[in-house]
Amino acid sequence: MTQAASIDLPALETAFPAGTDDVSRDYEVVRRTLQTITENWREQPGLEDLAHDLGLQPIQLQRVFSRWAGITPKQFLQAITLDHARALLQDSASVLDASFEVGLSGPARLHDLFVTHEAMTPGVYRAKGAGLTISYGFHPSRFGQVLIMATEMGLAGLAFADSGEEAAALEDMTSRWPKAEYVEDREMTAPYVARIFNREEWSPDQPLKVVLIGTDFEIRVWETLLRIPLGKATTYSDIAERIGKPTAARAVGTAVGKNPISFVVPCHRVIGRGGSLCGYHWGLTRKRAILGWEAGVSGAITP
Repeated sequence: MTQAASIDLPALETAFPAGTDDVSRDYEVVRRTLQTITENWREQPGLEDLAHDLGLQPIQLQRVFSRWAGITPKQFLQAITLDHARALLQDSASVLDASFEVGLSGPARLHDLFVTHEAMTPGVYRAKGAGLTISYGFHPSRFGQVLIMATEMGLAGLAFADSGEEAAALEDMTSRWPKAEYVEDREMTAPYVARIFNREEWSPDQPLKVVLIGTDFEIRVWETLLRIPLGKATTYSDIAERIGKPTAARAVGTAVGKNPISFVVPCHRVIGRGGSLCGYHWGLTRKRAILGWEAGVSGAITP
């Protein structure tokens, strides 16, 4: 067993004083563990190594991972290694083909979250959101703090914001539709968090309503992202082929990066042709966390 390199991080009790919710504590443990794995994945650090780096007992780390993801740290490590990323791509082209063939080209069930969607009129986008009222609120989630944005028609935005990043995340999202009216309303946005991050609430009988606000090209890309199943991945070039723009992989990448509804519209499932994770607007550590969790709950990895 190879000792993982130590990372100079403050103690968990310093970063999260008494009173911090368990979800935030769990995600911080996962985030730091992922950082260690990212820097030492070739050594495949074991549970003892990972726990030591966090100042935890192995049983504590095991318990946090089990509660957070329903899988063990060993399974999680397996899920986010380069080999797994490459395995995700083995049938990437057929993933999108199959989704169209079984009738997922309309606004019905699109993936495991059972999403229905509609696009705002081009006029709303061109008017930069003028006349649109968007409610927003910050909430704890499985993958760190989230900013939820919603209209009366459904979910319009989901962004991640670690502690201290709230103002930047809100500015980033509101700048997309600068002329909309924004109202802070956590009571209105809270049900979305419960619906999105609790897989037991993913039901075809109560589909999550999503509103896509972007250019025609961006919406076509985002609709294609909705067809990538849980535990699968695709590439920018595959998406470009699917939307009939085979030479537009770079433009597809830009549209993926501008996806306003993270996690629900699964831009994290787009990776490089060779299996590299590429970029992610909300950080590669979070992308690894999401992919690892999805691999676990979808049965893509084994004990």
